[in-house]
Amino acid sequence: MHYQTRALVGPDTDRSRISNLYQLKPESYPYLLASTARSENNRFDILLAHPQETLELYHRDMTSGAPGFLDALQAKWLREKIEATGSNEQDLPFTGGWFVYFSYELAAEIEPVLELPAPDDDDPIALAARCPSAVIYDHERKQHIALAETEYSDLLDTIEDDFNTALQASSTAFDPDEKVRLRKITEADAEPYLQQVARIQQYIIDGDIFQANLSRLWQLEIEYSSNDVAIFNSLAHANPGCFAVLARLPQACVISSSPERLVRVRDGIIETRPIAGTRPRSDDETADTQLAAELMAHPKEQAEHIMLIDLERNDLGRICVPGSIKVNELMSLESYQHVHHIVSNIIGRLRAEITPTDIVRAVFPGGTITGCPKVRCMEILAEMEQQARGAYTGSIGYINRDGDMDINILIRTLVR
Repeated sequence: MHYQTRALVGPDTDRSRISNLYQLKPESYPYLLASTARSENNRFDILLAHPQETLELYHRDMTSGAPGFLDALQAKWLREKIEATGSNEQDLPFTGGWFVYFSYELAAEIEPVLELPAPDDDDPIALAARCPSAVIYDHERKQHIALAETEYSDLLDTIEDDFNTALQASSTAFDPDEKVRLRKITEADAEPYLQQVARIQQYIIDGDIFQANLSRLWQLEIEYSSNDVAIFNSLAHANPGCFAVLARLPQACVISSSPERLVRVRDGIIETRPIAGTRPRSDDETADTQLAAELMAHPKEQAEHIMLIDLERNDLGRICVPGSIKVNELMSLESYQHVHHIVSNIIGRLRAEITPTDIVRAVFPGGTITGCPKVRCMEILAEMEQQARGAYTGSIGYINRDGDMDINILIRTLVR
């Protein structure tokens, strides 16, 4: 086995110990992938640890003729690739590999025809960090587990010492009486946005596209005393998500409570789980049931969702064995704290030669946050929005050395 594990034992099994590690030693434990909303799809929190080398992509790199980010990541992944051995005994998701962050603008490397608005010079377009270790919290067993690749097994002692130190620290668990204090919220003006909606509707009438996902910038100011962990915990409490993130990047921190998975790979089986179709929740049980029923029965929502299923099937068709792609869950209702969603799941078997970066090229960015057809939608969205999206509608996740991976879509996301 290419990795070793150790159970971490303390006076309790509070998941906030992972947050404590992040806060106490951010350089050693910078990337938290968490399941703040429980579902059958998410059993673990993963705190990726002890980053070694990193790959970074900035706008200046894309205009300098330097080698592509995804090509560089593929070369490094191939050098350390190991053969998949099937599910491990503890069913752990991360077993050593890479943390990855892709801003929306990475799409311009994948589709060079795109001319997307440029991000700020200091904002990374993409980042990959080689992480040979992690602290994993198993929600099912209520257990913390230290993991390190065999070549880095000495890190298990370091993790255990740090974990014990975190046990002595004041808990970072969410305190409902300790609110994150907002000073001001600023939104882009409504009128230009409505004009953009009208222009997109005309593009649809003209036959350029079928649908588009137009975004609108908003900013908030918070009291300085609110640290990243406090904001993350507050967001997780107010709006839990299955694919939440707390990640320190150069010059910024990404805090997300995303409910949406872009892609997961396990033992050569790939799946993508698009969300399309939304209604608000109601405190009244009867009204809430009616809202869910209206969502599921609405012809516009059904048509939009089916278009996106077809788009995702087409994306998977680039990398999967012919005939292996199936919709194994069609238009299910998923209910979150504030909204109902329509969700489907599409699976396929990867062709033997496909690498993780091939997968990213095929599916990124997710069709649910662009529209379809994807590339033409992105051209129109760039024309309308006139500003880089950055982390928003990008992705964060991990890639294992054996090719397993799990990457979200960054919606319901703050960048600090």
